[in-house]
Amino acid sequence: MLAVEVWAFARANLPPPPARVLEVGAGDGALARGLTAAGYEVLAIDPEPSGESVLPVALHEFEHAPAFDAALAVVSLHHVEPLEQSCRRLGELVRPGGALLVDELDVDAFDERAAAWLLAQWRLLGDLHEETSATAIVADLREHIHPVSRIVAALEADFDLAAPVRGSYLYRWNLPESLRAAEEALIAQGALPAVGVRFVGRRQ
Repeated sequence: MLAVEVWAFARANLPPPPARVLEVGAGDGALARGLTAAGYEVLAIDPEPSGESVLPVALHEFEHAPAFDAALAVVSLHHVEPLEQSCRRLGELVRPGGALLVDELDVDAFDERAAAWLLAQWRLLGDLHEETSATAIVADLREHIHPVSRIVAALEADFDLAAPVRGSYLYRWNLPESLRAAEEALIAQGALPAVGVRFVGRRQ
């Protein structure tokens, strides 16, 4: 399900349609379809897509003319391998002056408080995860996904990046969007970390 705030982030920061947009790690293609309906020319890629409209190719292997007005990566760059080579390819695909939009989970900010809250919500929904601990979730994530600091470092060779904006993310993890307000309230109280990160860039 496409989160309302992800859609808002994309529309607020993409150039106006009919701009040519590359979506990296597009999954089932929901965001790409929405942008296409809004008048954008979208090409969506993913090495393991779950939608028919998404091209099954990894970013570092994607061969295309550098003609995109913008690129968009929603919770995908932390999985990309090899990261540095892929980010360099992204720089080659976006025209000079083109926009880059990144929405991410910052694994460095994700701690046991975040994991425990997630587990509690999953259990309330009947997805018990009885044998999973908060400590194990944190350790697994930090072992398998790239932190935002490394993603930023890989992109800075080709993009001028604005300061990251932190916010909620956990409610998007197999939870109803109605939990967004609860997560944001706990972040404001200091009871949960803000593990969501968004930033925009401009191709040098």
